[in-house]
Amino acid sequence: MKTILVPIDFSDVTNAVLDHAILLAQKFASRIDVVHVAAPEPTFVGYEPGPQVVRYQVATELREEHRLVQNLAQKLRDQGLDAHGLMLQGSTVECIVERAKKIAADLIILGSHGHGAIHRVLLGSVSEGVVRHATCPVLIVPARLAHSANPQES
Repeated sequence: MKTILVPIDFSDVTNAVLDHAILLAQKFASRIDVVHVAAPEPTFVGYEPGPQVVRYQVATELREEHRLVQNLAQKLRDQGLDAHGLMLQGSTVECIVERAKKIAADLIILGSHGHGAIHRVLLGSVSEGVVRHATCPVLIVPARLAHSANPQES
């Protein structure tokens, strides 16, 4: 296993996902690609003139998310791992699946929030969409493991 793609959303499950990625990367000397997919820009914020305050707020949020991804990748490098951070913007499932193809990922590790059936019907499930469309194996870390101190105990 050479490359592990780790999509994150900065939720409670992010640390558990990273813990599992670290464990596998150490065992298999794998590269970790940490990716965060930001929401696509609303059409009124795009390149058309729009409220400056909204444009400023969106830009501020995107810069902060980019900084957080880069900080996570640096923490992994500080642990001696080959890690890279990237922020993408667009449809979450599509961006994850396309990135996995682009880097020839051997594994995708992502979290599941355990939302109920109504949430899935109305909004869909990122983990379900990735499993359905990925061309490599996918490891889902359930939200209930988010507070586990050691992935080996899970």
